[in-house]
Amino acid sequence: MSERKQIEISKEKIEEQDKFIELLHRTNEDYFNKSGSRKTYSLVTYGCQMNEHDSEMLISMLESMGYARSISEDKADLVIYNTCAVRENAELKVYGNLGHLKSVKKNRPDMKIAVCGCMMQQPHVVEEIKKKYRHVDLIFGTHNLYKFPQLLSDTFGREKMLVDVWDVDGEVVEGLKSDRKFSVKAFVNIMYGCNNFCTYCIVPYTRGRERSRLPEDIIFEIKELVSNGVKEVTLLGQNVNSYGKTLEESKKITFAQLLREVNEIEGIERIRFMTSHPKDISDEVIYAIRDCDKVCEFLHLPFQSGSTALLKKMNRHYTKEDYLNIIKKAKSEIPNIAFSTDIMIGFPGETDADIDDTIDVCEETRYDSAFTFIYSKRTGTPAARMENQIPEDVKHQRFDRVLEVVNRISAEKNEEYDSKIVEVLVEGSSKKYSDIMTGKTRQNKTVNFTGGGEDLVGKIVNILIKETRSFSLNGELVEIIR
Repeated sequence: MSERKQIEISKEKIEEQDKFIELLHRTNEDYFNKSGSRKTYSLVTYGCQMNEHDSEMLISMLESMGYARSISEDKADLVIYNTCAVRENAELKVYGNLGHLKSVKKNRPDMKIAVCGCMMQQPHVVEEIKKKYRHVDLIFGTHNLYKFPQLLSDTFGREKMLVDVWDVDGEVVEGLKSDRKFSVKAFVNIMYGCNNFCTYCIVPYTRGRERSRLPEDIIFEIKELVSNGVKEVTLLGQNVNSYGKTLEESKKITFAQLLREVNEIEGIERIRFMTSHPKDISDEVIYAIRDCDKVCEFLHLPFQSGSTALLKKMNRHYTKEDYLNIIKKAKSEIPNIAFSTDIMIGFPGETDADIDDTIDVCEETRYDSAFTFIYSKRTGTPAARMENQIPEDVKHQRFDRVLEVVNRISAEKNEEYDSKIVEVLVEGSSKKYSDIMTGKTRQNKTVNFTGGGEDLVGKIVNILIKETRSFSLNGELVEIIR
């Protein structure tokens, strides 16, 4: 699609969205004027940063329509579940919550219930909800998020469930506003979808094929965020290293080039990105991390398994040796770099020797943090049909073995910061203690510290580390840098 055509489509869809936002806003204002109270919403988000960012856009729509945030799902006038299809536990929670709301809605029939996100892109899930959870009012997917105000409007005066899920990749609609979760940092999508088709993963079926945003649209969004006080951005994509491949030739740039362009934006302090696929990360990306003063020395690089044989079955397109060579290259170019990763335990056909290989990668790389999870079948993926599925008790035994190693290394990495001074971007006060502030280092370490207040939010400060814990650092304020 041409750039001009894409701009026209985005403009038309935003104008269409605004009409329904205004319609519902007038309706909700009439209700407020008559009752003295606002219609309320509860939005529950499952899954990755992509879903979190989608929810930020939904919240912006909701609050523009005149809804106020509810303190609980049971008391909300509108409940939305933004779902994730990657893990079985997240799916089970959605079903459990929907079951609970059946009796709530029976007592409050005017309550609206909507379900969206990746689960809804799977036909068998939609059929399950239509069959067992008929009290749900609206189902929509990942490709038509911008249509939410219209779809919600259409549910009023309608008794039957409204289902609007697209089975094709949606266009990239620019101009959707977001209600950002944090005041000083923000997620910025640079692309949508995935072309990798790892045999265990449902994402290409729920998020569609890769579509890259135009670089000027990304730059414009970040500049707008900076003008509103944002200091740190995280560039998001299922595989950021393949950014730019779907752009027209005249607009085509690589991810490394995009990093360098974002680095030139005045006012931005820090740049992060995720997720990187090992098969596509280039030396140019590593050099960009090294050269760009605003790009943080932190790399999230999922390896899933240390077994080359399993990686082949997973359709990952790299070997254990390939992965370790990337780590070696990054360490040589960026000596103070920190790593995080994803590790899957229990993939079909896995052996104890494969777990040994996984632990070997952990020991050699020495991850600062790792998301370790147990494989679960995803309907529609090749791995779900593979033989030699691993028994659950064996999965859990292996999981515990790997987790022990991961946690030990993480604690050891944190111990290296004892009595050191680190640079922290202050994000706010601690969730537990109002007199303790919290923020992140460039290496993505969480730091809690004393000696400052809310006036430090958004500032870069130096903190002396006085205590190290397994997953965080504690310290005291030394100086305000800027």
